[in-house]
Amino acid sequence: MSKNKSKIFLITAVIIGIAAFFILRPKKSATTEEAAKEVKPQAGTIETYISTTGTVLPQNRLEIMPTVAGRVEQILAKEGEKVKSGQILGWMSSTERAALLDAAKGKGEEVLKYWEDAYKPIPLLAPIDGEVIVSTIQPGQTVTTSDAVFVLSDRLIVRAQVDETDIGKVKLGQEAMISLDAYPDAKVSAVVGHIYYESETVNNVTIYKVDMIPTVVPSFFRSGMNANVDFIEQSKANILTLPLDAVRTDKDGSYVFINQGPGKPPARRAVTTGLADEKNIEIISGVTADDTVEIRSGKFVLPMSASTGSNPFMPQRKNDRNKENK
Repeated sequence: MSKNKSKIFLITAVIIGIAAFFILRPKKSATTEEAAKEVKPQAGTIETYISTTGTVLPQNRLEIMPTVAGRVEQILAKEGEKVKSGQILGWMSSTERAALLDAAKGKGEEVLKYWEDAYKPIPLLAPIDGEVIVSTIQPGQTVTTSDAVFVLSDRLIVRAQVDETDIGKVKLGQEAMISLDAYPDAKVSAVVGHIYYESETVNNVTIYKVDMIPTVVPSFFRSGMNANVDFIEQSKANILTLPLDAVRTDKDGSYVFINQGPGKPPARRAVTTGLADEKNIEIISGVTADDTVEIRSGKFVLPMSASTGSNPFMPQRKNDRNKENK
């Protein structure tokens, strides 16, 4: 029992000591500290964007269907292949020719060759220069006049959906940057090729479709891919810029703090600003590239009671309030 009492006494003493340390130690009052770092105005480029989403689609989607029903005998083009207008993409037999050839196969090679020469197959021709984007029919399959044996596209574009509040800022020939959800790090430059006149309502929002023509269509573009489109609204190059947090604004306008050298307090100086993006802002006048600008960030510490160490924003016990009233 004596050992247990000693342990309890020791634990109690440790707890009382820790509590006394936190209660009796000096308390910090409310302070606002400012840490500052220095930057130089830099020459750079600032661009503002109108951001939206879109889909990779063929600009002109052309389905190649047979003129008669029958059987596909040969496929000469595969998906992703570039083809020229008039190029033979495959061969097929009409239903009658397919039946004759099947019957001739049982009568020997000579009879089969005769009917193959006498009854010519039907070519499937490419009507335009383009790329094969669908080719799923295999030799031996039976097709009808409503089946697309091949689908061609002259080129892939991105069709964007632009909110009606932004459509007035989009112009023909305007530059844009495209990135795909599947390849977010690959940026593709494009220009506005067509703005549709008729609107659509999507989730109770009025939108207009805009066709974006990539400057170069990358090999990884696939029809149906989701894309992010940034229309370049404004762009300025070789301008003097500062980080956004270096410029402050009050009722008198925008200003910065200029470092005046060791031992001297920074001087407030008014500046005229211009275009801004998410990180930087254009400085039209007020500072030069030779100035050193201070960026100040404030750090606030909650005040603590000097006598009790309590936080004034925390609820107090009834006894504590009575003491304060006395």
